[in-house]
Amino acid sequence: MNILETKGLYHDFNRLEVLFDVNLKVKEGERHAIIGPNGAGKTTLFNVITGTYAPSRGAVFFKGEVVTGAKPHRMVRLGMGRSFQITSTFNRLTAFQNIRMGVLSRRGIRFNFFRKVDKMEDITRETDEILKRINLYGERNMPASALSYGKHRSLEISMALATDPDVVMLDEPTAGMSKDETRYAVELIRKLTEGKTAVIIEHDMDVVFSLADHITVLHLGTILASGPPDKIRKNKAVKDAYLGEMEG
Repeated sequence: MNILETKGLYHDFNRLEVLFDVNLKVKEGERHAIIGPNGAGKTTLFNVITGTYAPSRGAVFFKGEVVTGAKPHRMVRLGMGRSFQITSTFNRLTAFQNIRMGVLSRRGIRFNFFRKVDKMEDITRETDEILKRINLYGERNMPASALSYGKHRSLEISMALATDPDVVMLDEPTAGMSKDETRYAVELIRKLTEGKTAVIIEHDMDVVFSLADHITVLHLGTILASGPPDKIRKNKAVKDAYLGEMEG
């Protein structure tokens, strides 16, 4: 079953076409990577799917429902979580408070300063369990801004998953990480997305081929190829357009 699908998707900026007839199919429970050269339209596609942009033409389907042009907050309510290429945590809040925001959101509890959320023991317990799972419990009371870059990115990925979405969209989750940080992030993503649907934009081909069940290659705003990793690795058109330059 396709949990996420686009049909005939187009998007332009001031009449400059960025996406051309994109027909993406993501099966429920798979880790689906979207790769391609810079400027291929990957982040634009994410922005159209998650409601940041409305497409020029075409349709987006989520869990069988037409959601074309739905705003990001509605997509979150429908069960879509997202992390961004640039970190988007609440830097003045602690690691605990950041994760707690996600837990509160999933439970439909609106945060405000007049509610004594510190006394909600079940919320605290669940938040601490997540922090332990992602190896950030030791930094529980540290402001997000004080975390190392790798841990900051891990916190953001975990925030996207704390809402327990049906689909999580991860935009360049290992961007800017060292090799050790990348290895840790890959294991974290693998652990946190087990049994879930994840759509991942990623430039690091080692990360892509170690995580993805299915890979879609965007090139010049359209889908060049889509299939399992072995098929994509052997695809001559993909090698000529992208993988060859990555390996060279």
